[in-house]
Amino acid sequence: MTRILPLLFLLASLYAPAQYAPAETRFDPPLDIPIILAGTFGELRSNHFHAGIDIKTQQRQGLPVRAIADGTVSRIKVGHWGYGKALYIAHPNGYTSVYAHLQKYGPGIEEYVKDLQYKRRSYEVETFPDYGEVPVKKGDIIAYTGNTGGSSGPHLHFEIRSSVDEKPTNPLLYGIDVRDATNPTLEAAFAYPLSDGAHVNGVGQRVELQMRRQADGTYLADTLVASGTIGLGVQAYDRQDLAANRNGVYRIRQEVDGATRTDLVFEKFSFGETRYINTLIDYPYYATTNRRVQKCFRDSGNRLSLYQEIKDDGKIRVSPGSRHEIRIEISDLAGNETILTVPVRGESGTPSGGDELKTPYFIRADKPASFDLGRAQAYFPAGSFYQNTYLELGSDGDTVKLHKPTVPLHRNFTLSFDVSHIPEADRARMFIARLDSRGNPGYTRTYKRGNTFSMRSRELGEFTLATDTLAPTIRPRNFKHRQWLTNYRYLSLRIADDLSGIASYSATLNGKWILMEYEPKDGTITYNFDDRIGDTRECELEVEVTDNAGNISRYSATFFRR
Repeated sequence: MTRILPLLFLLASLYAPAQYAPAETRFDPPLDIPIILAGTFGELRSNHFHAGIDIKTQQRQGLPVRAIADGTVSRIKVGHWGYGKALYIAHPNGYTSVYAHLQKYGPGIEEYVKDLQYKRRSYEVETFPDYGEVPVKKGDIIAYTGNTGGSSGPHLHFEIRSSVDEKPTNPLLYGIDVRDATNPTLEAAFAYPLSDGAHVNGVGQRVELQMRRQADGTYLADTLVASGTIGLGVQAYDRQDLAANRNGVYRIRQEVDGATRTDLVFEKFSFGETRYINTLIDYPYYATTNRRVQKCFRDSGNRLSLYQEIKDDGKIRVSPGSRHEIRIEISDLAGNETILTVPVRGESGTPSGGDELKTPYFIRADKPASFDLGRAQAYFPAGSFYQNTYLELGSDGDTVKLHKPTVPLHRNFTLSFDVSHIPEADRARMFIARLDSRGNPGYTRTYKRGNTFSMRSRELGEFTLATDTLAPTIRPRNFKHRQWLTNYRYLSLRIADDLSGIASYSATLNGKWILMEYEPKDGTITYNFDDRIGDTRECELEVEVTDNAGNISRYSATFFRR
């Protein structure tokens, strides 16, 4: 019995809401400097919620990252994009800490990773060490901060996940303290007519509310005149002390006539649901303005688990002659809050505007659909769309229009082109490209089988067949041919491709493979002379770079070291 009780306690702590995490799950901070945030947990990002916190590193790289508790390395991943160099540590209390965008790993771990990279002859690697194979102690230096992967500036991305279900939880709930005495900022609020014939202020489409700040710091909106089923949305952000970053808020609570209708809390979520962010925000508004409005109501395609409470999907039914008071509380984890009050008066009327787009191309969200578009065919599996949708489709030769990027997709669709009209010799360097707003082509991964080219995407827009006949460029960055490099710490080259992008690269030194670190953000590949160069005085460098269309460039140089 004595062995069963601790196990039950551990399982209960893992599945309990994060705010009830037991005291023994408090962790030390991962950095020695004050914790100032550039990003908060659950923050709204493109197609996903932020799974951790971004800690500022004083605009520097190379700060020591420390283990927040005893544990064992459970996963290491090195990639060109995403988290870049990332480290995962499993702790005995049932949680896993994650450290990302690292410059390099700490003593022991760095050598472990380098051995694997040379064994696999690849910069990008992923491995899952056996439990206890790479142990760490609380306070050990496990890595150094950097800017690798999809990072836009030096910082440490830090997460705490459940080791059982891998759900990320808010790290600030586990003893990671951040100074915050600042109320969230409310930038705008919107009202939406949601039922047939509904209107807000006489129109049948989104309306921005007029609001004023009161003497007590709260906001009061002008009376909203409405009829039918309506919903509200807010655009807001939060700032912690000592930082000007517009971070995400922790909680949005909506009351209607004194009763809670919606309570949305960014405390825990699963990676499997994160793309449903596109149902939480007003996606068409975001696609055209780059501003994210969080809905206080739940659409039919929304399957998020972030709601601690939601009644009637957060929607408000307004009948003629009725009066309601809507109160929206926007708060951060420290308890600072901003309040908006919206008086509502029910009034009948016929809405203007808001006519629904109707085309011959209708898709039910729960059904697959296929469309023939001249030389192309588009297939959308069931569940591609969050709601039933009318699409604007068209084609002009080898260019296809698949609606507009104002409609989000949850699953990949397939677009296929018949290329039988193109000579086989011309197909080798062709691919399917997505056209941006200026009509410039961008590479999409293209699968070729016989007379058919196909690709998969979750972004609507215009697509065409494009050709890339120019090979990538390779230029030395910090050395010249036949130069003495005795005192150099590293060797660097710049690689670039004008259209389809870099697909792969490799380098050898005197015929032996060497590890080149590729940084896509500035197009550099770098070799550290501390790596396995041997005692050779005259060195022959060979570099090969291939783009996504199959064009290959080669570069060779001789240099000397003693």
